[in-house]
Amino acid sequence: MEIWINPACSKCRSALSLLDAEGADYTVRYYLQDPPTVAELERVLDRLGLEPWDVARLGEPVAAELGMKSWERTPEARARWVEAMAANPKLIQRPIITAEDGTASVARTPEAVRAVLDLS
Repeated sequence: MEIWINPACSKCRSALSLLDAEGADYTVRYYLQDPPTVAELERVLDRLGLEPWDVARLGEPVAAELGMKSWERTPEARARWVEAMAANPKLIQRPIITAEDGTASVARTPEAVRAVLDLS
């Protein structure tokens, strides 16, 4: 499994602590330093079963600069969202765990982390 984290994020640190406590085998991706490509984001969104606006951090200054709160949330606008998130990885909600079984989770709670562990 892989976990996308920002080490400054308390939710990310909590998820890592839980993974370690459970003895999980995982790889850390510091997604701010190693941003996902558009294709990677598309795959993760498909695995999550979510749209980009569902995992966008609209409170980030860059979201305000781009005016993202007013962007359409339609299939036609999806590429615009994904491209903005790939170009500005701070816009991506964290942590995201991708499991070996092909699922993924925005693991902001201990329950979400445990759910991924139960599936792997």
